[in-house]
Amino acid sequence: MLNEDVMERVLNRDNLQEAYKRVKANQGSAGVDGMKVEDFAAHARKHWPVVAEKLRSTTYQPGAIRGIAIPKPQGGERILGIPNVQDRVIQQAVSQVLSPIFEAEFSDHSYGYRPQRSAHDAVRAASRYVAEGKTWVVDIDISAFFDEVNHDILMAKIGRKVRDKRVLKLIGNYLRAPMERDGQSIKRSQGMPQGGPLSPLLANIYLDELDKELESRGLSFCRYADDVVIFVKSERSGQRILARLTEWIAKHLKLRVNPNKSGTGRPWHGKFLGFSINSDGSPRLAQASLEKLKDQVRKCWNNQNRLALEERIEEWQHYIRGWYAYFGACIKYPLSRAIEGWIRRHMRKYFWQRWHNKRGRMNALKRLKAKPYHQHQTSVSVGDWRMARSPMLHAVLNNVRLKRWGLWLPSDFVTI
Repeated sequence: MLNEDVMERVLNRDNLQEAYKRVKANQGSAGVDGMKVEDFAAHARKHWPVVAEKLRSTTYQPGAIRGIAIPKPQGGERILGIPNVQDRVIQQAVSQVLSPIFEAEFSDHSYGYRPQRSAHDAVRAASRYVAEGKTWVVDIDISAFFDEVNHDILMAKIGRKVRDKRVLKLIGNYLRAPMERDGQSIKRSQGMPQGGPLSPLLANIYLDELDKELESRGLSFCRYADDVVIFVKSERSGQRILARLTEWIAKHLKLRVNPNKSGTGRPWHGKFLGFSINSDGSPRLAQASLEKLKDQVRKCWNNQNRLALEERIEEWQHYIRGWYAYFGACIKYPLSRAIEGWIRRHMRKYFWQRWHNKRGRMNALKRLKAKPYHQHQTSVSVGDWRMARSPMLHAVLNNVRLKRWGLWLPSDFVTI
């Protein structure tokens, strides 16, 4: 248990400065009040003494949350709740104080949003289970977890370790803060906004009981936020575990397991954090992740997207750097040569279309010092996609030139 000084730790100057530094680094959209992150420092210099006093006296009321609909890869929408910048700083300050207290008892099988742990660690742990012969996976999908968290259960879990009523009331106010969408203010009696700095810690606090239950049953599992996978040796065992855990989750956590997205299968057929796991335990890029990459390639190198070339290259570099940092960390060869060739073909198609017509293409080929017989091919009447595969474009827009222009692919990062 803690003493009655948690709020003072939250309001400690060093803690607040660190919280602001992290919020500033994450940037993010403005909340309902429209304030940008870079404008908060001037606002705090003027108003923070009043805000701090309200926090101490429990009279502080968080601002409404801005609801933003984000499309899901499988269809449908996920609602993100974006607090105002001031509330993001306060939430981050609270999280920094509470996190070490709860971290001490969190499960070793929990990897999401925890210090010194990552999605890669979860994938490596899953790979070890498969290599040990547990080649059936139980995938548990909790329906609308962030929308259906029970406030009473969550506050009871927090209250077992936090006795400062000022902090408990503040967290409760954040959970109940209204959400504004399409000009309407929506009251909230359950769930928590997925988008605030405090939400990841609250999610781990809420699901820690599930981790402890799985450990008590002696199961091999990995949990990353609300994504739970359990590794077993037989399909029958997996189906039995799924049925029992579905009942347990409904009874103890008041949450629903989605029967359409949960089930038992082989890890090399499914997906965990963007990866599939082969029968020998080695991770590989999941098919769904590959399709997502292809969609991004089509979007970025679509000539109908009237983005300036410099901005297009910068957008591509930002995306492919992040993509490689994530997938390249777990697998040696994240893409085959065939897929990389397909991506470069889209790039060549973009340039061919960008040159517009015979005259523009002739001038571009001259600038690129193309051979005379290549220049004559500008009059060839074939489709753009077919032309992107031609020896002429492969010669003038070769891999070395594309890389020099900044059109990188994952294999290029070995030498960049």
